[in-house]
Amino acid sequence: MSSKNESIMEFACKFAEEINAKAILLYGEVAQDLLAQGNDKACFDTILITREGDNIPHNEEFFHSIINIPNVNVTRLSQIKIVITKGLATGLFKKGDKLVCLTGIPKFGYIDSIFVIDVGREFEILISEDVSDVFEDIHPEVFETVLNIALELAAQGREGRPIGTIFVLGDHEKVLELSRQMIINPFMGYREEERNILDRNLRDTIKEFSALDGAFVVRGDGVLVTVGRHLSAALESKDFPQGLGSRHIAAAGITSVTGAVAIAISESTGTVRIFKRGKIFVDIEKSME
Repeated sequence: MSSKNESIMEFACKFAEEINAKAILLYGEVAQDLLAQGNDKACFDTILITREGDNIPHNEEFFHSIINIPNVNVTRLSQIKIVITKGLATGLFKKGDKLVCLTGIPKFGYIDSIFVIDVGREFEILISEDVSDVFEDIHPEVFETVLNIALELAAQGREGRPIGTIFVLGDHEKVLELSRQMIINPFMGYREEERNILDRNLRDTIKEFSALDGAFVVRGDGVLVTVGRHLSAALESKDFPQGLGSRHIAAAGITSVTGAVAIAISESTGTVRIFKRGKIFVDIEKSME
């Protein structure tokens, strides 16, 4: 007799084929029985979603791709936003793709929800008509690393205190023209390979500097240009959501006049918002549980 997860997966495969979906998103932490079966091939292109630090045995050849999300406490909807945003950054997804998503509550260990995501029409994601160049000049692994750091800071803060900051990625020369240094640049004088955000040894240093006023400026290839930068670009948009503070206005402003992407962390709520072209590309909310 098939398990509940097997039955749901079988239905999901038929449903995905019916609606011409791009792929099935499967959260590994609620489908360990399926992963343990060691099947050679999935019934439909399936993308496995794992958490950082998880050691769930699985057959990598069974999956079309694997997306790793940080082990932070965010809402289930926000988990999906993280997955889709990372998929867009790497070119795995594009506007118009349909994705069948299978999720559940990890402590129960089984799939309890199945729904369809239409990339480009759900949530705030892909508010622009043409998003092919959203992550232009930003290496996918750099965007993913900065997003992970931002989510960790939002969830954990620093030394028990909530943190609010901005990471500005890409188009660094124009960003520097439209900003000014508030403190002595702590990265000045170091070789580029010593200040690349992809170096995990820099994580604690970055988190320490996140308590400083001003923004991080990160080159598209991951080199940390500076921190403590005051973003001078003003935003004159009536469409900007009310109730967001100066940090978010600064993030929106700098992306409205440059090709950069900005990731802002709200100190008051822990929400992580990604900005492009002066607008919120997506927001990721902390779980209240």
